[in-house]
Amino acid sequence: MRILALTSLLLLAQTNAFAAPPDFDKDVVAVLTSHCLDCHSGPDPKGKLDLTRKDAVLGAKGSVVAGNPDASELWKKVAANEMPPKKPLSGEEKAVLKEWIANGAKWGTDPIDPLAATTTKRAGRDWWSLQPVKPPAYPSGRNPIDYFVQRKLSDKGMSPAPPADRRTLIRRVHFDLLGIPPTFEEVEAFANDKAPDAYEKLVDKLLASPHYGERWGRYWLDVARYAETCGYERDQGKPDVWKYRDWVIKAFNDDMPFDRFVLEQLAGDELPNATAATTVATGFIRLGTWNDEPNDPNEYKYDRLEDMVGATSTAFLAMTVKCARCHDHKFDAIRQTDYYRMAGAFWAGFIEPGPRNSLGGPDAKALGHDAVFGWTDRGRDVPPIKLLKKGDPNRPGAIVEPGQLSMIPALDKPLAAPPAGAKTTTRRLQLARWIVDPKNPLTARVWVNRVWQYHFGQALVRTPDNFGFTGEKPTHPELLDWLAGELVERGWSTKRLHRIILLSATYRQSSIHPKQDEYAKVDAGNRLWWHADRRRLDAEALRDSLLFAGGNLKLDKIGGPSFAPEIPADALEGLSMKGAAWKPSPAAEQGRRSVYIFAKRGLLPPLLTTFDLPDTTLPSCMRDVTTVPTQSLALLNNPFVHDQSTAMAKRIGTAKKRMEQVTHAWRLTLGRDPRDAEVTAALAHLEKQSKTFAKRPDPAFDALASLCHVLLNTNEFMYVD
Repeated sequence: MRILALTSLLLLAQTNAFAAPPDFDKDVVAVLTSHCLDCHSGPDPKGKLDLTRKDAVLGAKGSVVAGNPDASELWKKVAANEMPPKKPLSGEEKAVLKEWIANGAKWGTDPIDPLAATTTKRAGRDWWSLQPVKPPAYPSGRNPIDYFVQRKLSDKGMSPAPPADRRTLIRRVHFDLLGIPPTFEEVEAFANDKAPDAYEKLVDKLLASPHYGERWGRYWLDVARYAETCGYERDQGKPDVWKYRDWVIKAFNDDMPFDRFVLEQLAGDELPNATAATTVATGFIRLGTWNDEPNDPNEYKYDRLEDMVGATSTAFLAMTVKCARCHDHKFDAIRQTDYYRMAGAFWAGFIEPGPRNSLGGPDAKALGHDAVFGWTDRGRDVPPIKLLKKGDPNRPGAIVEPGQLSMIPALDKPLAAPPAGAKTTTRRLQLARWIVDPKNPLTARVWVNRVWQYHFGQALVRTPDNFGFTGEKPTHPELLDWLAGELVERGWSTKRLHRIILLSATYRQSSIHPKQDEYAKVDAGNRLWWHADRRRLDAEALRDSLLFAGGNLKLDKIGGPSFAPEIPADALEGLSMKGAAWKPSPAAEQGRRSVYIFAKRGLLPPLLTTFDLPDTTLPSCMRDVTTVPTQSLALLNNPFVHDQSTAMAKRIGTAKKRMEQVTHAWRLTLGRDPRDAEVTAALAHLEKQSKTFAKRPDPAFDALASLCHVLLNTNEFMYVD
């Protein structure tokens, strides 16, 4: 009897599931947004059926007859599984539509806003990254980073790795902040410093170094798609673009507040009291490729515009706005009109593709400064920009007034007209101020995420160029918001952010955990940050470290025009103008840091590209880290690496005793003394190689160079624990 009664109750519950009509804004809109509005909304809906508007759905020619599902075309197609065409609605979703129609098809918000709420297929304006930053509370006396990380570890029954030893830690923080290794003497001094604040003083010393800006400026140059040539077949140089690189390095060294860092790059010419330096920063806008002979100049104009919108939105917002050039964004709350509203900021300064000496922006005279590769508007009055149907320049639509992205409603307002006396539209300045407005939840989150990534190898949001629906969600959302809140509240200081991260126990962990195998089964990707990740040197740090070991790294010259390193002749094969394609700089320039290498899009140094130097066409927010045979072959055979081995042998060859030579070799390459087993192996290697090179003029020296070359190929030289 009880079983029969229970069955009857269940059947009754199913029968009366919609005793109250479905809520339109909650239930019906969810179905339409998830399955219908991608096609049936916007200026050109399929079948000319716009399901977002009441008059289109319930009007005289509408597809719904209130109170009568069987007479409603919408319901008939849904019931027959004709719509949606690829995947029919579920039984529950069909019931929502049918009951809504049967109960009078009462309409709610009109028109429906398809981007308001997140569905299973796309993000709405309620997406996590678009919500206000809300720094969480944490216990007083605790390091907030360690608190949030260890709380998640504790929930999993895990604990962090023990602290890294001092010799490991100084090497790690040296590479993180400067991109070059510490000397043996610096390692020993820190290892033996008993002062309780020794590490804190080390961090402050490194942050004050002029070489800090060279390291961290390089990271930003990746994001900015920095190169010094135009790409395409001619790949001609962009005059004075190296000044933008130097501006970036100086900005980091000076700890320029990040909000100012944004303002100058997007609108340095429009700022009050603009200078040549602030105008140089606008080179960011012009860093993309440039084709001076496009097949279709009109189409190419819009392609260049897409580059500017894409680079700006990716670098500062980690949102792929350029996807909305042709249609409303498929996954994020970005309308097609948003794309053109943002593009309007750059439209005002655009120069048509034309003569070969035109690089898609104003010349120095237009900027009011000599030798400046920057950007400004053509004037305060410029032609309007029109929405392109399906992104086609040959199908212009309605005029779109410049404005901000609508995905942050609190900041969605029209742009102001330029003030009296302004020489430009001031649109870029208004866009930049919108980006750095404290109410914009993206900017601070994106920047602290990048800083975390460069210190740990992975970011809290592991898709640092995509905070949208197809990206990953943060591993520690509370920590991300706390860091973002701190950045804004403390004056947007990046160096202060470094100190917070570097002084945490989370950063100072060892790369090896006592329960390594056990924990790896639970969290192989180290998403809980239970140990430090062992990281291979990136391309520039590797080259600089090779020069450092050989005694050839020149740290005294900071900034200035770039230099062209030697490139093996075989790398020039296949170029149309081999003789003129690449002219190495004088030998005296070859030892400069890698950040100053001339960045020619069509001919990046092979040694650096082998170790994952990124493509310069698009913003690179996270470099690939590959392990391929060509890397080993490059280290073994590349002439540059052999040159450094030889130079290193000359440095230590003055020592008469082989034991002293071995010790010196270890100190120069690995920053430590060799262990007993290593000494034995090294002496045996020298003995064997001396016999191998017996017929050479100086077999002892060649054997020593061979030992140096072996050390430059070791994992310990290549990796940071």
